[in-house]
Amino acid sequence: MTQPPMVTIYQVAARAGVSPATVSRVMNGTKVSAESERLVRAAAAELAFTPNRTARRLRGQTSEVIALIIPDIENPFFTALARGVENRARAAGYSVVLCNTDDDPAREATYIDIALAEHMAGVILAPADDASDVSRLIASNRPVVAVDRSLHRPDIDAVTVDNRAGGLSAAEFAAGFSRVACITGPSSVETAQLRMEGWQRATRRRRDAAGDDTLLRYADYRVDGGRTAMVDLLSLPEPPDAVFVANNLMAAGALEALHDAGLAPPRFGLAVFGDLPFASFDRRGIRVVPLPARELGEAAAALLLDRIAGDDGPARTVVLRTDHRSQEQR
Repeated sequence: MTQPPMVTIYQVAARAGVSPATVSRVMNGTKVSAESERLVRAAAAELAFTPNRTARRLRGQTSEVIALIIPDIENPFFTALARGVENRARAAGYSVVLCNTDDDPAREATYIDIALAEHMAGVILAPADDASDVSRLIASNRPVVAVDRSLHRPDIDAVTVDNRAGGLSAAEFAAGFSRVACITGPSSVETAQLRMEGWQRATRRRRDAAGDDTLLRYADYRVDGGRTAMVDLLSLPEPPDAVFVANNLMAAGALEALHDAGLAPPRFGLAVFGDLPFASFDRRGIRVVPLPARELGEAAAALLLDRIAGDDGPARTVVLRTDHRSQEQR
């Protein structure tokens, strides 16, 4: 005898007029509004919905702890992202263990092993590079969400920003400058490539801009990397008169090099992807494209909590917008 098709939380959500996440929360005892709970339970009864028993068994074998694995705990961007994760997780009754990889895939793999060994409920991961391996998490049915950098897997949830558009927005500041350079992150990191592509698009739109590889430098997303790259660019036979820097820490290093050379903005153009951290120099004349760091963390935690609660629908990718208006700091 043919079994009737299983009712999904998406069908219940459609009947109740709420999101699938709300259905997951109701079915797993997470607090929602009384009206939402009433609508979900009525729809579930009408459709004879049975919650995912496999997910329930998995939850019974895990702790109420989430691993947040990030590449650089000293970067204020990731500090703000972690705060967003913790705020959302704590509200749902979960604790967060913070793991710092220093962009080292081997350390990242170790933290993934620890998350599995300690039966953590799920993992939020800012991948060390494009080759980050989460296959053990998937094989153990452990929920995982990529944040800031995607994993290029169709079965993994991800929360990112529109890096290419943000890079384009930052690099378009260069009216009045003729040679606009770019300092971006490691070539193996997705965000570095996308932000660099935004710079390329901006320079191609400008008739007077070179926009060639002689003005492009890859660095390590840290202060020293930005400083070294800026010194190298200034030593060219035809040095740039402006630079787009693809993250906050490298921008702080580039700014130090510019001041050492007597080229403080606005004399020398500087645009930054992300808010400048702890810089002691005058920030006037610097163009900044802010990043929604805390919102990234909150969105990633929300996706992970939905998976922990039993949402077994297709993987989702959330792309947050940067502030395309940019902000010139005065």
